[in-house]
Amino acid sequence: MNNMIELEECPCCRGNGILTHEGGWNVQVECSECGAHTVYLEYETEEQKHEAELGVARLWNLGKVIKINPGE
Repeated sequence: MNNMIELEECPCCRGNGILTHEGGWNVQVECSECGAHTVYLEYETEEQKHEAELGVARLWNLGKVIKINPGE
């Protein structure tokens, strides 16, 4: 499925959010500027992959991100 997934600006710095896959089994959204990111969601099939992408996009767009500040 090649449905376009819209991502809001980063809730921390207003940078661009990017869907990133790791190892072909999980996905997250990460900011290209500050490194804030969502949790990883795992998948096994193409259908689960698309659902995981929608899930992390939803979290990102709600501002549910992990941000580590310097010194933490």
